[in-house]
Amino acid sequence: MTEVELEMQEKKSIHKRLLPVYLLIAVFILFIATGLHEHFTPESLKENHATLTSFVQENALLAALAFIILYALCTLFSLPIATVITLAGGFMFGAVLGTAYTVMGATIGATALFLVAKTSLGELLHEKAGPWLDKLEKGFHENELSYLFFLRLVPLFPFVAVNLAPAFLGVSVRNYVIATFFGIIPGSAAYNYVGAGLGSILEQGGEISLEGVLTPEILTGIILLCGIALLPVVYKKIKGTQAED
Repeated sequence: MTEVELEMQEKKSIHKRLLPVYLLIAVFILFIATGLHEHFTPESLKENHATLTSFVQENALLAALAFIILYALCTLFSLPIATVITLAGGFMFGAVLGTAYTVMGATIGATALFLVAKTSLGELLHEKAGPWLDKLEKGFHENELSYLFFLRLVPLFPFVAVNLAPAFLGVSVRNYVIATFFGIIPGSAAYNYVGAGLGSILEQGGEISLEGVLTPEILTGIILLCGIALLPVVYKKIKGTQAED
């Protein structure tokens, strides 16, 4: 086999490995190009409020299952409609159930995306990146769960970025699922809490506003949780410094 044939075979192998990634990208582009994202807006919630609440009352189990699947697909394909769906979950199911269904759907979708990235891109990235990525991965593994919780709790990092980054750092599926499930509860609860109060506002003809979602109290709570998540890291650093002295 010639060098050119070997190179072509290698390219085919890479493209075959990347097929799931191509599918994710294609669905995202199709979703945006067809304008489907325009149907998931605060205005559409207002227009379909009665229909959605009626459907939940008549088909509680089916509605919950459909919501979880929709949220999982939204997360898997990184569709820009998560905020609206989360609010919808709040006024459809209430703050508690809405949060539970949101967390379940987001965890399922994020884990699926993690596995796709890990199997399709993780090995390939390691092959191309060289030793610097191995060093970064080693440092991350020393406090893997703490770092994952921190990334999930901090609302500054894009959700899709936090879904993908651990896949390139060799994070275990177990720790990823645990950190995702528990780490997104505070943020999900905040939006579902607001969503739960939208019903009465919509019934009175009021407008939906997202300004009150991340209140100072909620932000303070999230910051405190971030600090708690990093405590093991700080403790190990201090202990390591003392050992050196």
